[in-house]
Amino acid sequence: MRGKRSRRWLLPWCLAFAALLNLAYPMYVHYDFSHSLDTRGYLRMATARFDSVSVTRRYRVLVPAAAAAVAAPVAKVYGRIWPQRPAGLWPLRFSFYLVNCILLAAAAACWYNGARQVGAAPKAAGLALLAVLSSRWAVYAAGLPLTDSLYLLVFGLAYYAVKRGREASWAMAACLLLGPLAKESFVFLLPWLLWFGRKALPWPKQLLFLATGGLALAGVHYFIDSSLAAPPTQAVSNAFEHLENIGYSLRRAASPKGIGELLSIFGLLTFVPFAALAALGRPRFLQLFRPVCGATELGLYAVAAVHMLLSGDLGRMGYLSAPAFVAVLSLILTHWSALLRSDARHFHSPQREQQ
Repeated sequence: MRGKRSRRWLLPWCLAFAALLNLAYPMYVHYDFSHSLDTRGYLRMATARFDSVSVTRRYRVLVPAAAAAVAAPVAKVYGRIWPQRPAGLWPLRFSFYLVNCILLAAAAACWYNGARQVGAAPKAAGLALLAVLSSRWAVYAAGLPLTDSLYLLVFGLAYYAVKRGREASWAMAACLLLGPLAKESFVFLLPWLLWFGRKALPWPKQLLFLATGGLALAGVHYFIDSSLAAPPTQAVSNAFEHLENIGYSLRRAASPKGIGELLSIFGLLTFVPFAALAALGRPRFLQLFRPVCGATELGLYAVAAVHMLLSGDLGRMGYLSAPAFVAVLSLILTHWSALLRSDARHFHSPQREQQ
């Protein structure tokens, strides 16, 4: 049983990790940091310097701390492997790349197992996982000094826990512990978790783990604010300032550039569910894909939409819906033969032959 469980998690993690190491390597090596405040801020945080870091980012300490820990041994051998690169921040950038690939691969393993819970075949779930990891937003999250990988892991744990139920209580607990420290906007995922996650973890236990994560976040706020002599209300006022992004996000989403950014979340894969709907027709489509067309998935898409509106970063935040999209794509690939048969019947229908 233990071997089966390890294969269910280790194999998709290895598959995702190997893919991300290849996909994200050019981003890690060639990215121009001169115009990216986010990446420069997280690099400063990894060296324990929080001054000049935006209040929006300075409390997301877990990934920078992990990268700093990995950078210590990496720095000792980095110059021998890549002598053409000056010491400086190269080992730290490599450590972010390595940590983010590990975390995003763990998120992808959650996507895989979430898809298996809705009835997807193993090969279909694996192929869908790789397809969604080909998104440029996965490459950004894995290859750059960012913290998106941890937040994607939180969403992956949440979706898997909701789909698995009681046996995934550990995933729900990890989600509630990590979420507050991963990103402040985790608060918008909470209603979805509290409602759909009741089978995985009852409300009293959910609140206990959430309180623990909240206390850890409060401790981080206190430590950083004290070192910078920053007023505690600064983070609160910054959160309310994000409401001003809603109008900008709506205007951007309605523009040609914004539409292109929305389509960049999953690329041409975005059209696969619509093609399946056209091939099967609505009744047959709902019959086959009912497990991924319910309130759980619609709610997760809504949570991702709230993130998009408040951040103004449509594509990057839209990628948070990856767990639900992998489940949809996995089921479509699982029922591929049915789709082909439906398309063949449509192509050879008597009406078309008479025309």
